[in-house]
Amino acid sequence: MIFAVIAFGLFIYMFYEMIRKNDTSYVVILIIQALGIACNFIEVLFDIKANAFVVILKYILAILIPGAIIILTKKNIPLMEVENVALANFWLMLGNRKMAKQCLINLVTKYPENYQGHKMLAVIYEKEGGMRKAIDEYVQAIDSNKKDYDSYYKVAELLTQLDKKDEAAQMLFNLLQKKPEYYQATILLGDILIEKELYKEAANVYQDALRFNPGSFDLNYNLGIVYTMLNDFQSAKICYEKAAELNAMSYVSKYSLAEIALIYKDLEEAEKYFMEVLQDDALSADGYYELAKIELIKGNKDMAIKYVNTAIDADSKRIVAKVKKDPIFIPIIAKIAIPFNLEEKEGAKKLAEKEVRVKEHLEEMFEITRHLSYSDIELLNYNKERDFDKVHGVEEEYRNFDERQK
Repeated sequence: MIFAVIAFGLFIYMFYEMIRKNDTSYVVILIIQALGIACNFIEVLFDIKANAFVVILKYILAILIPGAIIILTKKNIPLMEVENVALANFWLMLGNRKMAKQCLINLVTKYPENYQGHKMLAVIYEKEGGMRKAIDEYVQAIDSNKKDYDSYYKVAELLTQLDKKDEAAQMLFNLLQKKPEYYQATILLGDILIEKELYKEAANVYQDALRFNPGSFDLNYNLGIVYTMLNDFQSAKICYEKAAELNAMSYVSKYSLAEIALIYKDLEEAEKYFMEVLQDDALSADGYYELAKIELIKGNKDMAIKYVNTAIDADSKRIVAKVKKDPIFIPIIAKIAIPFNLEEKEGAKKLAEKEVRVKEHLEEMFEITRHLSYSDIELLNYNKERDFDKVHGVEEEYRNFDERQK
């Protein structure tokens, strides 16, 4: 009798809510309740002693499910959201995106500010390649939930794919102001700033991020790239060394360290790093080529010939072009084996665009500084260290001031 009274009372309440809200979603719940009440009615009418499974089932259908719906409604989660999200997930599980979208579209049409509906639609559109529709849905999800930082990032990521880098950068700046430790946002924003050659801005972004994640290889390596393009080679060296320490297989970091060593005329350190670089398919040809130049500087022509021929065997088209352009090879040009059919090594294409840009910049800077005296290099080194200490001292003082203000 107690069960019948509670179940019937819930049934009446659900029926009233359906009429009051003019929401046909309640029909399904009413049918489920009716099944639970019917089980109990049959049990009493025919004096059947139901087993435990039937008893549990009728309580779930007639009391627990409607009770859960009432709790969700009190938390401003409409029944239509529960039903349509459940149906959308069911159709997605079956691989039917069309039906899933229709359920979600019905939901956001009825409740335009429904966060869950917009977020799920955005994910579906993104998977289908409808990036603009996905952006619209992510934006509406953000409007409904300002702390949905993942949607902020998704919008920026999709804008980047649509080649709207300025809008993406602005979105990422806004996101990092709200959540400065968001790692993926820092990486994406840094890449955009590097591509746009806004190196000082990128340096600020990476430095801020390192406060939250100092052990990140990507942050240290990318900051090394930025300092390289700013010609702050001492700061770049510190970052590359940290990156190489965090990832011993980062041969591109070691290649940059080798080139910086060449700039400062530290041939032994450059040679050490180039020897390690030979293990990487994408950089081995360049490593042998640079080792050949070191041997020529040291006066070892035989080793230089051996190294440059090995480099040509690895990537003949690109290395031969560099050899012909560089006058350092004039004394041994007659002994260099230049093939008739020049082929380009496929592995070299594995380097990212920013890595190729940094590599070429360092090689160019070495050519510029090759004929400087050791005293000039030491003076350059001293000035860079002084500037580095000055800049970072100012930054540290600013951060201390900022902490005191907080």
